[in-house]
Amino acid sequence: MFPSSEKTRAVLTAEAPEYSPSERELLLSLAHRSIEAAIEERELELPLRSEHLAQCRGAFTTLHLHGRLRGCIGYVFPTSPLYRTVAETARAAALDDPRFQPVTAEEVMALKVEISVLSPLWLIAPEEIVIGKHGLVVTQGSRRGLLLPQVPVEWNWNAGTFLAQTCLKAGLAPDVWRYGAELQAFTAEVFGEE
Repeated sequence: MFPSSEKTRAVLTAEAPEYSPSERELLLSLAHRSIEAAIEERELELPLRSEHLAQCRGAFTTLHLHGRLRGCIGYVFPTSPLYRTVAETARAAALDDPRFQPVTAEEVMALKVEISVLSPLWLIAPEEIVIGKHGLVVTQGSRRGLLLPQVPVEWNWNAGTFLAQTCLKAGLAPDVWRYGAELQAFTAEVFGEE
């Protein structure tokens, strides 16, 4: 959710990538086209002939402007084909992130896109968390907080701080993970524009 550094990329790309360079380029291009179409208030055509990119996956699209976070929206659960998820989350990150004013037409060309394709969620014990590998979801009642794997690397957090910050993101007390909140992890393949 924050600008990626070489340190982040080194940690997050330790495993062999699932998506080829051409698939990554296609998804990044699709994100840009989706934002442009939304700003211009026109429909986006989504013709895609890749079975791999048509698989249902959760994903987040993060936007950066001049090295600063400009928007981030995503779907934790795989509800749509990946290419459609990327198009929808890119548009939403540009226009609907409640932390920011909508992206303007003047900003569109300067945006840098980062995509995080998520694995399925699984239950995890706090001592199993690996910084730079796992993203976290903390759930208690109707509240849920999520932080992507790159966030604790960028902020140089340890596992305890990562857990506390994920709880705070959910609007919960920072130690609620100790008292019955559900703790889930995921991995993410993260790629973007330098």
